Amino acid sequence: MTYETPGCAYCPPTVRACRQGESESRGPGFCPTKVDEDGIERAWGLYEDPELRKIAHASALVESEGYCKWTRVEEICHFARKMGFTKIGIATCISMVDLAKVLSGILESHGFQVASVACKNGGVPKESIGLRDEEKIRPGTYEPMCNPISQAALLNDAGCELNVVLGLCIGHDSLFFRHSKGLATTLVAKDRVLAHNPVGALQLADTYFARVWGSLKPATPPTLPAEGRK
Repeated sequence: MTYETPGCAYCPPTVRACRQGESESRGPGFCPTKVDEDGIERAWGLYEDPELRKIAHASALVESEGYCKWTRVEEICHFARKMGFTKIGIATCISMVDLAKVLSGILESHGFQVASVACKNGGVPKESIGLRDEEKIRPGTYEPMCNPISQAALLNDAGCELNVVLGLCIGHDSLFFRHSKGLATTLVAKDRVLAHNPVGALQLADTYFARVWGSLKPATPPTLPAEGRK
């Protein structure tokens, strides 16, 4: 079989050759080194940019120094400090403002300046983006739209160097990332059904959450190796 695009998701647990620096010799046919070596080289060239190299270096240090020790909240603090950032933004879902308050306090306790903006800022009704009343969560009521582009703009104007996403909806987070001038990272990925633990749907895709599969589900769907179920 001839592969045209990378397929790392299907790399067997016993291979994962890139972890040993053996991609060229042991990597499967869909390994990025086999299907797009030029793409890898082009991407590597970008690390010549001093700022991008600094980000990569700080990220690697946080990974090694805090490996299985630091929570993600702590990692954010250490990363921001290593980058020399002084101002951090929080782009929060309106339903997580109380958590944003805790996060803001934690960041401030580490000496950072913090700005925070909730998704419903501006109070713009959903009709403004063409939503019909029957398409609302609660028809017949006033529902403001989530406003992630405004969240990004306000945090940009505030001079935030690193923005932390706290539970923005799917798509809204995408718009925020696209318009954020500062680096952006996710602390909470929204999943109302799974208590904001979306990986649960993958870990239980062959049992309790089999409904996630579409009509093209393979006869023998892929399952997680034993270590992936812990």
